[in-house]
Amino acid sequence: MVGAKGRMGQAILRLATASADFEVVGEIDQGDDLVSVVSKCDALIDFSHHSTTLAVAELAAKHGKALAIGTTGHSAEVKKQILAFGEKIPLIFASNYSVGVNTLFYLTQKAAQILAPRGYDIEVVEMHHHHKKDAPSGTAKTLVEILTAEMENPVFQHGREGDVGARKPNEIGIHALRGGDVVGDHTVMFAIDGERVELTHKASSRDTFASGALTAARFLAAQKPGVYEMFDVLGLK
Repeated sequence: MVGAKGRMGQAILRLATASADFEVVGEIDQGDDLVSVVSKCDALIDFSHHSTTLAVAELAAKHGKALAIGTTGHSAEVKKQILAFGEKIPLIFASNYSVGVNTLFYLTQKAAQILAPRGYDIEVVEMHHHHKKDAPSGTAKTLVEILTAEMENPVFQHGREGDVGARKPNEIGIHALRGGDVVGDHTVMFAIDGERVELTHKASSRDTFASGALTAARFLAAQKPGVYEMFDVLGLK
């Protein structure tokens, strides 16, 4: 477990320790030596910091270990470098491991295929606790990627202030809210004159993400090298 002292790391360790399916051979955080324990594991789970994920991926590839990444905030270039290790090891780079959120991803894709061509305005709203450092959330970015794949020439509007003009037909509005101890709320809104469709997921416990990360790690440990998605883990493909 890389990022063992973080909120997600602690939740994952608690569930893994309580399960007969897993043996925790290393709890790694800032200042700890991952090299000394990586050879003992079948899979690594990384919920650390985007500045360290590339080094973790390099080490996992060197030792032939499966890797489940839940850390967010990477640049496009760094993410590309990390995904390249899928040629050597089974790898998942997921913005969210919750079964419910991945169902939201699936439903968002289906709704976008139906509603986007019909001119529905699309907005994405996410809210997290006041400690979260990156915005928008990785989950919100994934939702936007799903929507973008179903639209022609989309443009993005991060919040609105001042005289921004009328909403563009192909615009995706993206809004990040921060406050309190919110674990994670995400809503995709499709609106047109006369009606509005909203798809929402609200998380009240990190255990749902922790359980999904463990499920992904167990799945990866039995796979050949490649880049996988939670849709593969959950059988949604």
